[in-house]
Amino acid sequence: MIEIKTSTLSDGEFNRGVFATRDIAKGELIHEAPVISYPNEEHEHIEKTLLADYAFEYGINHSAILLGYGMLFNHSYDANAVYDINFDNHTFDFFAYKDIKAGEEILINYNGEVDNMDPLWFNKDYEETKDKEDKEDKEDKEDKEDKETN
Repeated sequence: MIEIKTSTLSDGEFNRGVFATRDIAKGELIHEAPVISYPNEEHEHIEKTLLADYAFEYGINHSAILLGYGMLFNHSYDANAVYDINFDNHTFDFFAYKDIKAGEEILINYNGEVDNMDPLWFNKDYEETKDKEDKEDKEDKEDKEDKETN
């Protein structure tokens, strides 16, 4: 039903995504990803690794690393899949939010809810860096103009 292929949406080191190998109907279970959970106070150790961008909230007091294909779904604000946390099975269950055609990349909203349009953690960092660079460029330009008029 699904496979891992190169994604044009990802610009990271691996550029992978999850793709449908056949048509998937809205509401159909796509994947059950087992979890390895850990207490939130241990997350400071994960933050020092590449895994930090792949950890999920797992209830109030825990975070989780997903196994299987769970950590390979890419983000979209126009997601075609959603996930539910299945605490009884210790899995994240991915379902088609809308009909998905064979060959189409399966995308989730990293905010957890399909209609949540909040900026993502990695975009916040980018925006803060970009704003700082824009401010520095403006200050440099003003300094240059001041020197030319004096």
